[in-house]
Amino acid sequence: MPGSIFIIQNDDTLVEMTHQPYTTEDHLQRFLERYPSLLAGDQVDAAAPRRWLLIAREMPIPDREDGSGRWSLDHLFLDQDGIPTLVEVKRSSDTRIRREVVGQILDYAANALLYWPSEEIRSQFENRCRSNSIDPDEELHRCLGPEVEPERFWTAVKTNLDAHRIRLLFVADEIPDELKHIIEFLNGQMKSTEVLGVELRQYHGKNLKTLVPRVIGMTSDAQKAKSQRPASRIWDEQSFLHEIQERVDGQTKDVAVRILDWARSKDLPIKWGRGGYVGTFYPVISTPEGACNLFGVSTEGKIEVAFSYLLFSSDEQRAQLLQRLNRIPGVSFKESAVRSWGSFPMSVLHDPDHLKQFFETFEWAVTHLFNL
Repeated sequence: MPGSIFIIQNDDTLVEMTHQPYTTEDHLQRFLERYPSLLAGDQVDAAAPRRWLLIAREMPIPDREDGSGRWSLDHLFLDQDGIPTLVEVKRSSDTRIRREVVGQILDYAANALLYWPSEEIRSQFENRCRSNSIDPDEELHRCLGPEVEPERFWTAVKTNLDAHRIRLLFVADEIPDELKHIIEFLNGQMKSTEVLGVELRQYHGKNLKTLVPRVIGMTSDAQKAKSQRPASRIWDEQSFLHEIQERVDGQTKDVAVRILDWARSKDLPIKWGRGGYVGTFYPVISTPEGACNLFGVSTEGKIEVAFSYLLFSSDEQRAQLLQRLNRIPGVSFKESAVRSWGSFPMSVLHDPDHLKQFFETFEWAVTHLFNL
């Protein structure tokens, strides 16, 4: 059983704080929703402490394509590298915390990787922000830092999902030995998925309350297994073209070269992304309302269009651009992408006529929608 902790107040009074269980599971869940830092990001990664962005509480998880959501995950967070972090909360008094919760979260993770599109995660986040009258970009920067660039961040989320790079967190006031042993075993064996427990003990004394988090599962074997995470880097033309040829093929590299040449012929500056896993570049357009990325090109061989960040005056204009892009054979953005973003493979543009149509579409957008 946990003992007491002691606080010395400014008047040198010693206050003994005794461990108190949570009255309900909801109580613990609300703490995490309001104070994500209780997930102890500095213990999860001491070299680069994790920062947390809450996507949603009771995040729906479907069990089939286009399903409405068979289960609800207690919390979904993203860290500053766009790694989805699935959090399941149980009180120590709940007998399911010993073994059943492991099967539960693995079930959630397996189906989330199959049926969660990154667009849905972004949509859930933006819906949460709208319901609380919060600007999504401001919330992103407040939680993860001003250096996080929204479009690159959401691209990283998609990349992590595609690579099955996620984190599973079991959170409880006390984690029993049976669960602790399972967490340590899974975290040591799973290469792309991090499995950890967070004990979040609560102490009361003289109208004071203290919460003490402790991360479980970060053994030396697990740390070694997870130590291959590449550091962020600033990409440039040479590194980008080398990587896309290695990762995709020479024909896709040629398309990237053609896009770079087209952007420069239109006097559009090129912004290079940061990222350990994926390289990106963006032709940038300056408008009376400010600068924005016209579209993105990634070393995964994808063209990404963040419709919601294009500085048009209305969704109707975004819809016009989407419809024109959908006329290119092989491009099929969903209508909902107008309020978020979408992507298509660069292989679509291997055909010279399709690439010409792509350039003409964005030239039309610059002339008719940006009024430049």
